[in-house]
Amino acid sequence: MNKSSFFIVGKHPVIEALKNTKRKVLRVFLTEESKKTIHRENQKRNLLKDVKVFFKTKKELDKYSTKENLMHQGYVAEIEPLDEVKLKEFIKGKKNLNIVCLDEVTDPRNIGSIIRSLVSFDIDGIIVKDRHFPQESKLMYKSASGCMEYADIFKVSNINTTLKYLREKNFWVYGFDSNGKEDFTNVKWEGNNILLFGSEGYGLRKHTLEYTDYIVKISINQKVESLNISNSASLVFHYINKIKKNY
Repeated sequence: MNKSSFFIVGKHPVIEALKNTKRKVLRVFLTEESKKTIHRENQKRNLLKDVKVFFKTKKELDKYSTKENLMHQGYVAEIEPLDEVKLKEFIKGKKNLNIVCLDEVTDPRNIGSIIRSLVSFDIDGIIVKDRHFPQESKLMYKSASGCMEYADIFKVSNINTTLKYLREKNFWVYGFDSNGKEDFTNVKWEGNNILLFGSEGYGLRKHTLEYTDYIVKISINQKVESLNISNSASLVFHYINKIKKNY
């Protein structure tokens, strides 16, 4: 295995990686049935044309997924990371951006689900702390269900420094917290915005709150303490996407 490469498993992560011309796929391990499925579902394009393909039984492929307790579905691929997108270059000259920022969120399943939602609802990208981002996680790729190939992911060394910079570049920073006084649906969501979500356990850090412009909440039944972060994010993304279409 190449030094910078890693394995992903599952039908959607592998097929979308094969479709992505910017992704280098080094090897693919398939069952005979999964190969037939790829050709049957992608008749206009030979996704395996320039890829080294190895045929394995389902049992042979289990070793790539049993540790994480994942279903490989007959698809395993060895891939290299995509070229990094620089946040400063991405935002230059753009208007009406909505970018997610994760502060201390570490669960690969949650991160993958959030990426799947942001791609689904046309959110413009996601900021993550480099040290906390599980770049080679099979679980994250599986949870994202192929959407890792279509998300602009900005890895930064310091979240607070990044938020400070973005505020100087005319971004509004909205922190999502259950203690917020205003419901997020009361915001017009115009201009450039950062959607800031805190950790699964204790939410936004006190020091990070100092770099927000507004603290907003998702109004839910008072009998329920909170929503899972990926559920919260999906709800917010859907709403903002709907608003954005009316700009």
